[in-house]
Amino acid sequence: MAKESGLSITTLSVDDHLGAVKTIKNDITNFQFATPRGVQDTTGVDKAAYERILLLADFSITLNGLFNDETGMSHDVFKTVPSTAVARTVTITHSGQTIAPEVLFTDYALTRAQDGSLTWQAPGLLASGTVPSWS
Repeated sequence: MAKESGLSITTLSVDDHLGAVKTIKNDITNFQFATPRGVQDTTGVDKAAYERILLLADFSITLNGLFNDETGMSHDVFKTVPSTAVARTVTITHSGQTIAPEVLFTDYALTRAQDGSLTWQAPGLLASGTVPSWS
């Protein structure tokens, strides 16, 4: 197995509010996601160190990008976040590895900076109860 950079994300798509897959990776400048697990402390008084068990799996993501209001691009996908309550599949593929959880986006925040640039941020959380897994 070789070490790799984060260059050449082959797939980064998000469903629109109707469930149609939209490839918007050209509008995304950076993103972060996490697949944390809950942890329960199960330490008894007979222990001198923590004892824990893993609980539920989760997924969170924040996409950041450039405003693009062409049909099927980022603004078209996220403009319905405030008015709809639908889970959207987010598909990320890099180096043949894919993760595709169902996500509820909680905001579509636009920023017009002092230099005139118009960017957006869209945070989302796991919606489906299905463990986010790489394939």
